[in-house]
Amino acid sequence: MEQYHVSGMSCAACSARVEKAVSNVAGVTACSVNLLTNTMGVEGTASAEEIIRAVQNAGYGAYQLGEEKKTVEKNDSLKDTETPILLARLSVSLVFLIVLMYFSMGHMLWDWPIPSFFADNHVAMGLLQLVLTVIIMVINQKFFISGYKGLFHRAPNMDSLVAIGSTAAFLYSTVALFLMTDAQKQGNQELVMAYMNEFYFESAATILTLITLGKTLESRSKGKTTDALKGLLSLAPKTATVVKDGRETIVSVDRVQKGDVFVVRPGESVPVDGIVIEGSSAVDESALTGESIPVDKEMGSAVSAGTINQSGFIRCEATKVGEDTTLSQIIRMVSDAAATKAPIAKIADKVSGIFVPTVMAIALVTFLVWLLIGQPFGYALARGIAVLVISCPCALGLATPVAIMVGNGVGAKNGILFKTAIALEKTGKTQIVALDKTGTITNGTPNVTDVISFDERLLPYAYALEQKSEHPLARAVTAYAEENAVARLEVDEFIALAGNGLTATIEGKKLYGGNLKFIASKATIPEQAQRQANALANDGKTPMFFVCEDTFLGIIAVADVVKEDSSKAVTELKNMGIKVVMLTGDNERTAKAIGMQIGVDEVIAGVLPDGKEQVVRDLKRRGKVMMVGDGINDAPALTSADVGIAIGTGTDVAIDAADVVLMKNRLSDVAAAVRLSRKTLLNIKENLFWAFIYNIIGIPLAAGVFGLTLNPMFAAAAMSVSSVCVVFNALRLNLYSIHNARRDYKIRQKKEKRSMEKTLKIKGMMCGHCEMRVNKALTAIDGVVSAEVNHKKGTAIVTLDKDVPDEVLKKAVEDQDYSVVSIK
Repeated sequence: MEQYHVSGMSCAACSARVEKAVSNVAGVTACSVNLLTNTMGVEGTASAEEIIRAVQNAGYGAYQLGEEKKTVEKNDSLKDTETPILLARLSVSLVFLIVLMYFSMGHMLWDWPIPSFFADNHVAMGLLQLVLTVIIMVINQKFFISGYKGLFHRAPNMDSLVAIGSTAAFLYSTVALFLMTDAQKQGNQELVMAYMNEFYFESAATILTLITLGKTLESRSKGKTTDALKGLLSLAPKTATVVKDGRETIVSVDRVQKGDVFVVRPGESVPVDGIVIEGSSAVDESALTGESIPVDKEMGSAVSAGTINQSGFIRCEATKVGEDTTLSQIIRMVSDAAATKAPIAKIADKVSGIFVPTVMAIALVTFLVWLLIGQPFGYALARGIAVLVISCPCALGLATPVAIMVGNGVGAKNGILFKTAIALEKTGKTQIVALDKTGTITNGTPNVTDVISFDERLLPYAYALEQKSEHPLARAVTAYAEENAVARLEVDEFIALAGNGLTATIEGKKLYGGNLKFIASKATIPEQAQRQANALANDGKTPMFFVCEDTFLGIIAVADVVKEDSSKAVTELKNMGIKVVMLTGDNERTAKAIGMQIGVDEVIAGVLPDGKEQVVRDLKRRGKVMMVGDGINDAPALTSADVGIAIGTGTDVAIDAADVVLMKNRLSDVAAAVRLSRKTLLNIKENLFWAFIYNIIGIPLAAGVFGLTLNPMFAAAAMSVSSVCVVFNALRLNLYSIHNARRDYKIRQKKEKRSMEKTLKIKGMMCGHCEMRVNKALTAIDGVVSAEVNHKKGTAIVTLDKDVPDEVLKKAVEDQDYSVVSIK
């Protein structure tokens, strides 16, 4: 996806206009414009020149963000440069507005004292108001430039509404002022006072000032939505201490090359990704993973850019630099997610495209209707202006991106990275989670779990035999022996027998190690040992038998240990109403033992690496599927699933194929990601609801439909507040605890209650006899309590007391020669 910076946008109508213009360019396959960050992501074969030209033809400016400038540009674009400018405009506008309001409202309504020159000099009062209004209009000229530019390009925006409303009030007041001079010339003081009451200068000025106030508050609150991304960008170190020719040199971090040696002292940030080659320390990685406890580092440990060395001096070799570092990849994921658009945003996009022209039409109709029913011109004009300035396309445009940005920020703080807004939305809609076993549910490395000794030579002889093998089970035995300081013996004539075990000679005696079938052919295995081995196998462990000559030495059991939080994670997912399936290549007995240990709903064992994708495809027929994995062989399945989640310690291939990346090696973050997604989606719906309701109620109110009159100044104030409310509602996501599972079970109960009923849309029923046939077929199914069939509506509402697959319901109806259109 190519990124562009777009200038000149002021509301949702602007972003919709740019998006439409670029989408129409030949070769563009996808375009997403973010009003919050003024960025645009474009996919396809169209050239940058064509895309920029399309944006310019739409009335806006654009330039491409080159790869070498992206990080800098993102950093600069997130600086709050807009708020200081708006504050300055607001401050100066307020000074002149206070003076204007003193003369226009204070003196006229409350008889506040004014200089004698203006006493009874109504023309001078009018001229003063005109001059003060012009000053405020010049200060806020951006509204007029942007607004009328949009009109000329036949793409009116929010600024167009403000500009038209303010201009109409100003021009009407100016005409009244000129007519007043004529009345003054004729000496008609009664007419002069009448024209004095027709001045709307204060409305024209107040509209601009209040909209600027709203824009200022909006800008400040919008700035808070990018705090997480700003925090990540601030982590990027600027310099590194590189060792060359035995000398330490401080260089810019962008000059560090792969293979360079750099040093990090206590309190300093790690400049690039690397491997510790000397020293030890504790490193604070909380900014990247959300893990508050410092991680111990020693020779051979990996360190990441942006983490902080807390204690010892370490010397490292650079392995990833520039855009390849973990920190840069996280920044890219978070910012790219903000540049994409969630499917739910399409609702607001469709409305935004026609919103401003519709409002302008409503304002014109309002003005004409009030004139036709006999209201004064000034009254009708005020209603039309109120309609223009109360409408708020900004609230619609901000409803989705601010929530997406904050949701992504909350995820990033907790080590959960959503690559796109689509992934953030889809995650919460998951119905089935498929978990890869090795490295996801388990640690991924076998460990010795049980040692059952029938002879004191078991561990020394097993260690001597297994140290010659490269098999993962052998490495587990070797590691266990070394941890327990077992004496190392040497063997001769070592032979590895594939699928059976190992054999060697030790002290002139034949030594064997392997599975039950192989060892039973070499010596007699006691019944007690066989019973113990069966019990171990039932627990998901792999028993290895050892004999020396014809003497049985004992059993060493090895297993890939389940992660501490796996069982908790599965329970949380099930409590959220999600079905949990475990995929593994293990044999069925071992797989079921682990599945029972952690409580999954279903175990699919004996799955070959290339078969995982097909399993995911099969699961997708039953609902929205999330695949969680960490290995290269998980990549096809991750891509095939509705949502793919990669454990952060997994392979680069798995991470690249996934939609969501968990930086911590923790399965419980899957449930946290689902919670965050659901909460963000709820927040977006709340934002859209209030944005729509505000406009649905506000526009008729301003038009006077409810019998109430709304002053244009109050309409402008209401418009300013609406956008700010939407942004502050999104900021509430920062307070949400994504690891709090207390409400999960309530959500599950609601889902289960809803799932006890299914509605079938049936085509072909013509009469009551058809209803009886369908009813009889459905109620004959085990699990169906009742069926309410209506041939006029073409529906059958089925009540269930247990889960009945949709395919079973569909087949029962279609066997009666009717067709099922849908099942909900």
